[in-house]
Amino acid sequence: DQIESNPNSRRLIVTGWDPHQADNVDLPPCHTLFQFKVEQSGLLHLQLYQRSADAFLGVPFNISSYALLLHMVAHVTGLKAGEFVYTLGDYHIYKNHLQQVRELLRREPLHLPRLEIVDEGKRFRGLAGLLAITYDNLKLVGYQSHGKIAAPVAV
Repeated sequence: DQIESNPNSRRLIVTGWDPHQADNVDLPPCHTLFQFKVEQSGLLHLQLYQRSADAFLGVPFNISSYALLLHMVAHVTGLKAGEFVYTLGDYHIYKNHLQQVRELLRREPLHLPRLEIVDEGKRFRGLAGLLAITYDNLKLVGYQSHGKIAAPVAV
């Protein structure tokens, strides 16, 4: 709502950090805050701050998740997706992921795919439109991948 009605706001912020709840949860949120920024040119940018980041398992998932969020919010607000800026506090590789990280680093990078949101005339708009987007509305054009690399989750 605010992205469209007040695009110059510096308060387009969502936070998952509640210090009053920090002692009541098993693990406080790792991605604690994100902020949208609208340019006059019609670009929507997203910046994420993450207090703790598992380099091998967490970060790739978070990059794709927040990049998808950026594209979806841009789509429902009539803007174009701009930059995703990712700031990491404690970026780490767990010891039980070292072999997998070495294998990943030996791989040749592949070309990035392009995301298309197919609305088939539905014109997704606002929060209701954002929540109405399903997997069937998302298309990755030119997606390629190497085989998976399995690794245990470390906490």
